[in-house]
Amino acid sequence: MHQGGGSETEVTWEDQQNINKFGRLNNRFHELEEEIKIAKESNESLEDASNELILTDEEVVRFQVGEVFAHVPKEEVESRIEEMKEVTSKNLEKLEEEKESIVAQMAELKKILYGKFKDSINLEEE
Repeated sequence: MHQGGGSETEVTWEDQQNINKFGRLNNRFHELEEEIKIAKESNESLEDASNELILTDEEVVRFQVGEVFAHVPKEEVESRIEEMKEVTSKNLEKLEEEKESIVAQMAELKKILYGKFKDSINLEEE
């Protein structure tokens, strides 16, 4: 008994590989979205810290290293924060590029899979 008036399309090994690849890419896409969110928050925190440092008139400030605070000269803290912002920005850029690549690969797989299976397959988020 067929539903929807269409005929069943046979799923080949290659089709199954494409479906599996789409699933893996979709999972990575969601992981990347979370990582990007965290990287953006980290960038904002570093920017806030940098702005607060500009406002302070103390020459030696407390800087958190691991779980302890150390008294560090203001200039050294400024340079450390700038380095940390650079690293975080580069990481964010890399994550955004990977996300773009995954979106493109997923679009290509959607085109292939919807071309063969039409309404028999759902690759959209709910």
